[in-house]
Amino acid sequence: MAVQHKRMGKNGVLVSNLCLGTMNFGWMTTVEESFEIMDRALELGINFIDTADVYGRWSTYSGHSEEIIGKWFAKGGGRREAVILATKVYNPAEIKSDIAEPNHNGRNLSAVKIKKHCDASLKRLQTDYIDLYQMHHVDRKCPWGEIWQAFDSLTKQGKIIYTGSSNFAGWDIATANQEADRRGLNGLVSEQSVYNLDNRMVELEVIPAAEHYGLGLIPWSPLAGGLLGGALNKVDKGRRSSDDFKKNVESKRSQLEAYEALCSQLGEKPAAVGLAWLLHNPIVTAPIIGPRNMEQLESAIKATEIILDKDTLKKLDEIWPGPGGSAPEAYAW
Repeated sequence: MAVQHKRMGKNGVLVSNLCLGTMNFGWMTTVEESFEIMDRALELGINFIDTADVYGRWSTYSGHSEEIIGKWFAKGGGRREAVILATKVYNPAEIKSDIAEPNHNGRNLSAVKIKKHCDASLKRLQTDYIDLYQMHHVDRKCPWGEIWQAFDSLTKQGKIIYTGSSNFAGWDIATANQEADRRGLNGLVSEQSVYNLDNRMVELEVIPAAEHYGLGLIPWSPLAGGLLGGALNKVDKGRRSSDDFKKNVESKRSQLEAYEALCSQLGEKPAAVGLAWLLHNPIVTAPIIGPRNMEQLESAIKATEIILDKDTLKKLDEIWPGPGGSAPEAYAW
């Protein structure tokens, strides 16, 4: 296998170039299967695990994903020490009352919310610290002075090491880092954005901002919700069997036919090619893979072995054209 480890942008921490996403844990994947997937991920060299305080709400309750990871850590064997752990705060988390107080703060990044949710995440994760604590969304109504004070306090208490963002616009990244610099703080180390062949909007301003401030980019939905994973093969169960997914496939059928034909010529599965395309971009630290089972995990690893030549990259650009580069050159002189 060819999983590699790289720095998170300009920062010193080394993480695997694939990040294990855990949104499916406790929902599409049983607790036992989740344990097996995390153990196998470590064996394969994946040391980067991402979750959020709201993951699990679709099937049981918010925080269930974190609880599963915490129970896995509790099995011992150096599991916690081997992992760079990332979780998030922003959304209202309807947490079980025996874990944390019910949330009344809605969607925001108030200092109260950040503290309470961090403490609740630590308890569920059965750990003393979070390696990467991410703002799940920007809160433009909350003063940056309050936000950075809260994250700085958690850092000084040893509860978090790095701070990251998710779903930020380019100017939000710039603002956050300028405000952090004014206070003598390190600022953001990463941005987690939707990024895949079908959705390349971040190339306009988010990626240039991340490059300027030295952030690592962590793409979520790298296969566009399954669209880039062999969508022309009909399925009768799971999210890909939904009417909305089928409509999306039909609207992009010509692109998908060209894409899957190219993948066939390469002798590779569409999902592996979609991930490999992200991995070829130096700004990308690690796409988030969210395997529902062991087969999907093993399949994702294949992407780290694929090298796409210039001709193939050109063909992918023709099939899935981006915005034309970074702003403003993409739309002006």
